[in-house]
Amino acid sequence: MVDDLGSLTYKEVDERTTRLAHGLRDLGVGAGGKVAVLCRNHRGFVETVAACVKLGAHIVLLNTGLSAGQVAVVLREQDVSLVVADTEFRPLLTNAPRKVRRVMAWVDGATKSKTLEELIAGAPDTPLPNRPPRGRMVVLTSGTTGAPKGATRPEPASLTPAAALLSRIPLKAGDRFSVPAPLFHAWGLAAFQIGLVLGATFVLRRKFDPVSTLADAGRHGSTALFVVPLMLQRLLETTGRPHLPNLRVIVSSGSALPPPVARRCLQDFGPVLYNLYGSTEVSWVSIARPAELEQHPDTAGMPPHGTRVEILDERGRPVPEGVTGRIFVTNEMLFDGYTNGSDKEVQDGLMATGDVGYRNGSGLLFVVGRDDEMIVSGGENVYPREVEDLLAGLPGVREVAVVGVPDERFGQRLAAYVVCEEPGTLDEDTVRDHVRANLAKFSVPREVVFLDALPRNATGKVLKRDLR
Repeated sequence: MVDDLGSLTYKEVDERTTRLAHGLRDLGVGAGGKVAVLCRNHRGFVETVAACVKLGAHIVLLNTGLSAGQVAVVLREQDVSLVVADTEFRPLLTNAPRKVRRVMAWVDGATKSKTLEELIAGAPDTPLPNRPPRGRMVVLTSGTTGAPKGATRPEPASLTPAAALLSRIPLKAGDRFSVPAPLFHAWGLAAFQIGLVLGATFVLRRKFDPVSTLADAGRHGSTALFVVPLMLQRLLETTGRPHLPNLRVIVSSGSALPPPVARRCLQDFGPVLYNLYGSTEVSWVSIARPAELEQHPDTAGMPPHGTRVEILDERGRPVPEGVTGRIFVTNEMLFDGYTNGSDKEVQDGLMATGDVGYRNGSGLLFVVGRDDEMIVSGGENVYPREVEDLLAGLPGVREVAVVGVPDERFGQRLAAYVVCEEPGTLDEDTVRDHVRANLAKFSVPREVVFLDALPRNATGKVLKRDLR
């Protein structure tokens, strides 16, 4: 593993995390205890998770983009006893329950709290007692339309999950993974789990910076790059990119991949782009390969090995090819439910993704949008994703989001929020005319708002609730 502090071998990580497990146990963490992690991508995040696994403690991964109030709610609801955090996130712990102990991972400046390095340095390296049953891993949902919820991730029962992803993505043993995708997110975590199976070298950087990420990939000979779409867009906008002869795979996941970004990536980097469609709750649904994206840059591809996907109507019946319906999936890594006791809808062993989409004649899956984001305007059903994908390809548009807002006459109306590559280069009529020329009349936004940037969470997803 390589991070901002240097490199560690697997053996060194094993020894350090055994010491850390002893140190955490001295602070009262044991089997069934609950530890929250509020860290960026660095060794402290990885070592905390590994030490908790050795203790059988439950792990709660906190999104670094949460507010202090949200962090306090999660710590309280999850009954966390200890939080490991980077010092830059201490302000987010101001409302934390008093019983929650704090250990600092990445330290900038002085701190009165205990640190991971102190725990590691002061603990023995003697083997731990027999390993207890493995604790649960709780990942927070993105919370783009509401409050984030804790989703309990399952423990892989076999190598089948890794084999499933490898059936569509050509990763190999000994690969070198650059992982700028946040490790606290289901996608970053999945990339790390796959890498462990393959004995990969991990290249981490605390804060995403496109220039540094590309430089790291070149310096360390990265063969695979794991990103969210916004990161990929920033990488493509970087001038003077270094030559990356070893890079065979770029995997994008975590949110919808805009077709213009897919086209640009294939043009600039060659046939190396893979688009993984999934979620915190269902893990993966399908994966699009480079050849499929060349022909259909908006496709989500096909299900990997051992995954079954069905498109169902409102009565739970399969719909024909080309007909939009609700997307359901089953695989070995469906989540175990939300920690508040609620769950996703399940029909005949298939879990609802919350998305709607269709298959074409070749069996490729296309995601139209969220089923709860459908806009009914003047009696017509409109999915924002279709309008967003179209406008993303309009010259001069850097990014766009479309939402439904209340309208006294039509019930709802479409509002498009546009970020231009150069401010002032587009106007409302140009945006509307582009939609009018390519989509149905009821898909034309009645309102166009130009912004400097779209509100996003820490993983790059647009916070549409902030636009309504």
